[in-house]
Amino acid sequence: MIAATLALAFLLGSIPFSWILVWALRGLDLRSVGSGNPGATNAIRVVGPFWGGVAMALDVLKGVAAAAGVPILAGEAAREWLPALCGLAAILGNVFCPFLKFKGGKAVSTAGGVFLGLAPRFTLIVAVVFFALFKATGKASIGSLACAALLPALLTLGWMFDWGDRPTLHEVALVWAAATLVVARHKDNIRRLLSGEESAALSKGAER
Repeated sequence: MIAATLALAFLLGSIPFSWILVWALRGLDLRSVGSGNPGATNAIRVVGPFWGGVAMALDVLKGVAAAAGVPILAGEAAREWLPALCGLAAILGNVFCPFLKFKGGKAVSTAGGVFLGLAPRFTLIVAVVFFALFKATGKASIGSLACAALLPALLTLGWMFDWGDRPTLHEVALVWAAATLVVARHKDNIRRLLSGEESAALSKGAER
């Protein structure tokens, strides 16, 4: 039952909402337009902020569902570590999407949804930071990388000092794994930021 639950979380995380919306609205393969990344920022560039925002919201919701909803299906077989592991499965599904030849997005929105389901208070703080940086710089990569540093720090401190809804050790391990994956997926963005070549999110050179 647990294996089936993890498989379901992976498949849920792998649903490429941005790609589906762009194909449905414009008949375009999101991987062949804009930055070529099948994520929400590129969808915003191609179909505008409303539909791109819808795609981002759906990515967040699938993360919440995978971490907070799917483990319930395991019933009595559920373990304390199962929500975190289902969250990891959803994040990996987003990055290694089987529907897009295992080349998916950068998992920022999906990971945000996972942690919104697991540690909502800390995640909402980080979400405010993301949108503030996004608005100030116009670059989603800056907000994403800042959050990849901030959320692990907050959850680790919450676990160490019993802040708020104290995260479990499994959630702390997950947040560090997810942050490492997000940073790795942004290696090209980091290179462009360091060279001053990173474009704003709504320009054709940006990439999520």
